[in-house]
Amino acid sequence: MHIGMIGLGRMGGNMAKRLRAGGHTVVGYDMSPDSGRDVTSLAELVAALPAPRVLWTMVPAGGPTDAVITELKGLLDAGDIVIDGGNTHYPDDRRHADDLAERGIDFLDCGVSGGVWGAERGYALMLGGDRAVFDRVRPLLDTLKPEGDYGLTLAGPVGGGHFAKMVHNGIEYGMMQAFGEGFATMMRSDLIDDPAATMVSWRSGSVVASWLLDLFENAVQTDPGLRGMPAVANESGEARWMVEAALELGVPTPATAAALWQRQTSRGGADDILRVVTAMRAQFGGHVTKVDEIATH
Repeated sequence: MHIGMIGLGRMGGNMAKRLRAGGHTVVGYDMSPDSGRDVTSLAELVAALPAPRVLWTMVPAGGPTDAVITELKGLLDAGDIVIDGGNTHYPDDRRHADDLAERGIDFLDCGVSGGVWGAERGYALMLGGDRAVFDRVRPLLDTLKPEGDYGLTLAGPVGGGHFAKMVHNGIEYGMMQAFGEGFATMMRSDLIDDPAATMVSWRSGSVVASWLLDLFENAVQTDPGLRGMPAVANESGEARWMVEAALELGVPTPATAAALWQRQTSRGGADDILRVVTAMRAQFGGHVTKVDEIATH
């Protein structure tokens, strides 16, 4: 198939490579002239593709995605397909689909997981939209997904793909938080000689064996205590959206929420909160904590 890839960063660029290796013709566009792009504008991109066209956008959620969708609406024809593979907030998908439908342009939303390893391992793809449109681009999806029976699903109607990816990322937050808490607990204990090696041993035969543990092994090979890692983890928004959606649906999500709060705390947002707590404890109970008395490990 022919496809236009919009956004050639770490994800989009690697996806384009995998598609080309699978025999598809990819025309790439990115705002950066150093991206290896094939064309210099969306208009050139559309002109370079045979009809009916397939455009896959991998740009940041929010304003950038809105701008791309709006511009494509004025460039594409009825029967063309736009796939949003970014981390768009799922309520925006319906708006994008309705906007494009005014010109007869079909729309799919696609949650993509696989990170920088996806070009080699394949990507887990979660799509939302019409089954007939999904089937039209199936050759592209089969090339992008991992080999085997899994890694691809039509999760539901428009919005379902990004909703599934939102939940996926919330689960990811909780899993990484649990591994981190286990590692920290072993680091503080005199009973564990090598916490890193202990966790790596779980890669085989354990019920918690996972690709995350494989990646953990990569990280600790040269830094077993992870002392070179900054104790800061940003949050990209999906877990926050999941907690919000779960609250609306009446679903308790304490593990996801705890992992989200921990990431926010790591960015320094809790410093002033804890100063207030410490000041109040000092006032009502004489609990004085000096900075140089705080234990460091």
